Amino acid sequence: MKKLLPTFCLSLLLGGFLSLSGYGQTTPTRHKTLLVFFDGLRPDYITSELMPNLFAFKQKASVGQRHHSVFPTVTRVNSASYATGSYPGTHGILGNSVYFPQVNKTKSVGTTYGDLTKIAGAIDGPLLTAVSLGEVLQSAGERMMVFSSGTTGQAYLQNYTVSGGAIINPDLILPESFKPQVLADLGAVATAGEEDENRHAWITDAYLKYGLDAQGPLVSAIWYSDPDGAAHSHGIGSPEAVRAIHFVDAQFGRILEALKARELSDSINILISADHGFVTHVGKQNLTDFLIAQRLKKDKESDDVVVAEGAIYVKDHEPEAIKKIVAALQKEEWMGAIFTQARPDDAIQGWVDGTLSFATIHYNHPTRVGDILVAPNWNDDKNAQGYAGTDFSGGVAGHGGSSPYEINIALLARGPDFKASVAGTLPTSNVDLAPTILSIYDLPVPATMEGRVMGEFLKKKTPSAGKLVQETRKTEVTYPWGTYTLTLQRSVLGPYQYVDYTRVERKLGK
Repeated sequence: MKKLLPTFCLSLLLGGFLSLSGYGQTTPTRHKTLLVFFDGLRPDYITSELMPNLFAFKQKASVGQRHHSVFPTVTRVNSASYATGSYPGTHGILGNSVYFPQVNKTKSVGTTYGDLTKIAGAIDGPLLTAVSLGEVLQSAGERMMVFSSGTTGQAYLQNYTVSGGAIINPDLILPESFKPQVLADLGAVATAGEEDENRHAWITDAYLKYGLDAQGPLVSAIWYSDPDGAAHSHGIGSPEAVRAIHFVDAQFGRILEALKARELSDSINILISADHGFVTHVGKQNLTDFLIAQRLKKDKESDDVVVAEGAIYVKDHEPEAIKKIVAALQKEEWMGAIFTQARPDDAIQGWVDGTLSFATIHYNHPTRVGDILVAPNWNDDKNAQGYAGTDFSGGVAGHGGSSPYEINIALLARGPDFKASVAGTLPTSNVDLAPTILSIYDLPVPATMEGRVMGEFLKKKTPSAGKLVQETRKTEVTYPWGTYTLTLQRSVLGPYQYVDYTRVERKLGK
């Protein structure tokens, strides 16, 4: 049975953090764990040509063949989801852009470290409404350190209370008292050459310095912001994206070589994941502009309707306004899945005809959820480099939708506490990482953690997760122009439900 741990909101400014040595010393008999995230990693990138180090690692690793990103498939949702072992409906970070009227009544705000601290200062209660892995480790006298080359918000959400450990990012080092030591040990990030590559190398240096220290953290997480950044700018399979993939793979190779040189290869568990996959973008539409053009929102500065990525907040939750927006979007070919609050008598169906409920996608946060959530439509079309998966968002390439190309991501596990070469056929998700790590160390799992222990990969005996059932949920609505049908495919494993993908079909005419 899960036990509820209190949410710790610690200030590590008390007493400072001037040295890693002797601070919350790790029990010598416990194997350390390293989480490695490659931002935007599609499983089909892991080839001997593109990622030789990760490909070689995979040959002896256990592989989750049905691993899931958390929807919405954006970075800050997934960094918070893995850190808390819970979905956005529980932890409260609902996108890369979020709406908190306490901060701005007319616009969404971003999720940089500065944005998140501003939000935290404006709201009652904690920033994340779920207990994090770092907090549980701290309560057991252990530590977690985060090494990130990406955004400050992504780094911060992985261990936002810092909880006895540290965050090392080129633009954010916490606690502040630790910053002088990091800069003295590592120096500043190099300025010559490729900026992103310098950042990746610098955080790898940081992990090798602190993560592998004998008195270092029990759990470390290193997050490389590529291939996401290069693919956003230049496209999937572009020369720039390929170079970025090669480079972060080489940094992972440095870690493996260091483990081998220090004779640590058999004493550290390594888990590989990603925050989301990637698709090619061909859309020209903008959701806010569309609503204004349809006279469903007054203007870009109005508070009658506020858009935060795919989330739509309607002032006073006005039912007729919500229904009009949904009806207009259901007609548009570029628009895919649409979700609303559940009907009072049906937890699956949304209250607006032709929508499914927030509950079906673990999105229904009690105080922060909007009135409508949408995802772009998608198809299986390939880009010029032969990578399948296209949606109707703007830009060159990206993520955030509910296609299988964005939801299906890699999971590899290897180390002394994991079985070797298991082909995992059960569904898994980023929310399952924290409960699995806590299980390794026999630490209690908070009630707010909704993920499961991935016992199929562990050497220790764990209870069965249950029987796998493939489940299809469907809703439909007919208009004078035709019919809109939304289908949600999910995998159900006992009490655990994984969103596989959504699909939308429109039939013109009655």
